[in-house]
Amino acid sequence: MNSGAMDCHGADAPRNDDTRCVDTNAFAPCPRQLGLYAVLPDAAWVGRMARAGVPTLQLRFKSDDPGAITREVQAAVQAVQGTAALLFINDHWQAAIEVGAYGVHLGQEDLQAAELAPIRAAGLRLGVSSHGYAEMLRAHAVQPSYIAMGAVYATTLKRMATPPQGPARLKVYAALLRDTPTVAIGGIDAARLPEVLASGVGSVAVVRALVAANAPEVQAAALQAMFAR
Repeated sequence: MNSGAMDCHGADAPRNDDTRCVDTNAFAPCPRQLGLYAVLPDAAWVGRMARAGVPTLQLRFKSDDPGAITREVQAAVQAVQGTAALLFINDHWQAAIEVGAYGVHLGQEDLQAAELAPIRAAGLRLGVSSHGYAEMLRAHAVQPSYIAMGAVYATTLKRMATPPQGPARLKVYAALLRDTPTVAIGGIDAARLPEVLASGVGSVAVVRALVAANAPEVQAAALQAMFAR
């Protein structure tokens, strides 16, 4: 902890009680219930799902061209204007700060102090990925706006270094992190969504369930209806 910050977390482990405190090192808060969370490849998809009413979106744009990254992030931020969607930018935190995105999502490999300080100073929300208990603790220690937990099920989108967590373990993690917004991710589709929601997580991220759907807007509405049950 930096000087002046309150030590709210003891040994930086999640607390399973009702203790509350304020820490000056914590990132800006986001809604506890982020709802359906669409992870999308470009700004066109971001705009499409924002107009479809998906409440939380992430731009996961893959490029090594700084100019292309800045343009795509800017286009994504513009695409959600006039909607209620909250937009997180995957990895490209400098561009997210530059264009004033709502938040940033980082993987474990990106959790370096030199990157976290400017994100916090800019007032952006921070989401952090975790794959198992050890990474969950590491994510919790930086006091992010939310913690993503996965992969819940096997996924073909990326090669995972850890086996799927499964819904039973997800439920345990959600209980440990009950004072922190949580997002479940990994291999989740319409058939699996009810089981994931039963774990107590506040949000569920989907990728192929929307971008590979025959009618993405119809599928988005169907998935969101499951959150209201």
